[in-house]
Amino acid sequence: MKTISLVGSTGSIGKQTLEVCRKHNIKVKALAAYQNTALLENQAREFLPDFVCIYDKELYSDMCKRLSDTNIDVVCGMEGLCRAASLNDIDLFVNSVVGMVGLLPTLTAIEAGNDIALANKETLVAGGQIVMSSAEKKGIKIYPIDSEHSAIFQCLQGNNPKQLNKIILTASGGPFFGKTKTELENVTVEQALAHPNWNMGNKITIDSATLMNKGLEFIEAKWLFNVEPDNIEIVVNRESVLHSAVEFDDYSVIAQMGTPDMKIPIQYALLYPERVSCDVKRLSITDYGTLTFAKPDIDTFDCLAGCIKAINLGGAYPCIVNAVNEEAVALFLSRKISFLKIGELVKKSLDYFAPMPSKSYEDIKKAEILARDFVHNEINF
Repeated sequence: MKTISLVGSTGSIGKQTLEVCRKHNIKVKALAAYQNTALLENQAREFLPDFVCIYDKELYSDMCKRLSDTNIDVVCGMEGLCRAASLNDIDLFVNSVVGMVGLLPTLTAIEAGNDIALANKETLVAGGQIVMSSAEKKGIKIYPIDSEHSAIFQCLQGNNPKQLNKIILTASGGPFFGKTKTELENVTVEQALAHPNWNMGNKITIDSATLMNKGLEFIEAKWLFNVEPDNIEIVVNRESVLHSAVEFDDYSVIAQMGTPDMKIPIQYALLYPERVSCDVKRLSITDYGTLTFAKPDIDTFDCLAGCIKAINLGGAYPCIVNAVNEEAVALFLSRKISFLKIGELVKKSLDYFAPMPSKSYEDIKKAEILARDFVHNEINF
């Protein structure tokens, strides 16, 4: 029996992670969520962890009352997330929180010697350099949960990573594939949340609509697989069946395919290297008949162009575009800015800030704060 600690348990990835745990008898030692006390209570009563963390400190008393008839300890805030990350009797720390809040727990897990199943994009986008160097020094394995990075990871199994020539990172194209900027001027929140293939949380769904999600994955891929940005190609596969591919030095291309269901990469990360039955629809290539491939439109989708430029600039620029995007997406979801304004802010931030280092957690936090202030100054809040 494997044992995990899970933060972000009430989100889309967290809930599906618990489905995998339920099916394969995986023990859960800790659970953490941002605000959803009702669901966290239900999860705690089913999986009986040693403790739960509610990140929002204002909900701590409510969470304590909900579990007062149990032996489950209740903690809160970043301290609670880091406690979950540093448990000494787990096989895997699963990080599925959303946003840069996930960086410190990842670093804490590495310091504690815990292998990581990573669904938190911002960990590597903002802190890729320090995360990967720390993991290498500690001998920590990082198993990607993103469907695209899981696909790349799977394609590399049994092959020499030194013979990797190129990563082919696939994208669905989101709900606005083929649209022009003019056509995107009046996009509503509801339209942006209507993803054609995936059922995800609001923030990541908006990121998919702006192609920011693919930009973040581009940066992640650079760090996870130790490749240069020029050796990463983004290809749009509208059907979301080919999840990504790798090209080797002999120009052979190996791809991973499957139905668009996150339980496949989640299960692979949790049970690696085992492959067992998974509760997903089996892929029938003939049912699809045809798969389509296209280049992304980086002229229309500023977020993607901004991410590619940021990782090429290096330093704290990836952290900056990520923090700017987080703030801008929250404002869009609150109907305070337009859809296109998200990309405009991401792109403008790269010219606004002078180069900054990203060699420590403190460097990254400083860049993050400045980036968030930039957004609010730009829109005069």
